[in-house]
Amino acid sequence: MKTKLILIRHGQTHWNAQKKYCGFMDVGLSPKGKRQAEKLHRRLHCEKVHHVYASDRKRAVQTAQIVFKEFKIKKLKGLREMHFGCFEGLTHKQIMKKHRRVYQKWLNDPFNCKIPEGETLKSFKKRVAVALRKIVDDNPGKTVAVVFHGGAISIFITTLLKNKDFWKWIPSSTSMSVIEYENKKPKVVLLNDDSHIKKARKNG
Repeated sequence: MKTKLILIRHGQTHWNAQKKYCGFMDVGLSPKGKRQAEKLHRRLHCEKVHHVYASDRKRAVQTAQIVFKEFKIKKLKGLREMHFGCFEGLTHKQIMKKHRRVYQKWLNDPFNCKIPEGETLKSFKKRVAVALRKIVDDNPGKTVAVVFHGGAISIFITTLLKNKDFWKWIPSSTSMSVIEYENKKPKVVLLNDDSHIKKARKNG
């Protein structure tokens, strides 16, 4: 009996476009992000999905509501993006100006450097893993969509693949990654698929 998770990154926000760290900040979708979600809705409207979960942040909830219009969205705080502390709301350039030393240290060794006022990568990794494990345990044999954040998806999948280059792979906006569980063992069967966006660009 297989349990399937469809992991979806939320659509673009204005802060994403400006390359700002969002983290725990409750930022909604931009018009482009809403269009991305509509394209994913058209792609998935025939997919058999039993339940839909999302981070409780606006950008994730709004994406889930657009993609899965007929579903009641189950919100989980454990699916939130990493808390970037004093980096939140700032761009790379602004952080380099205000917090250069700690930022460089964190970029070079994110697992052992805690961002002031934020959370450690270790606690973030555990939080996301616990939330996803609960979803799997609560939905044996079902297909479940989970709409959340780029960093959260990245740290979960890179851990499954035993890849330590956490920041070198961040999923695209509204991309899909699929994990299948059989006998509680996970297998990555689709990774960062945003063909619905690329197809729309080609046809447009």
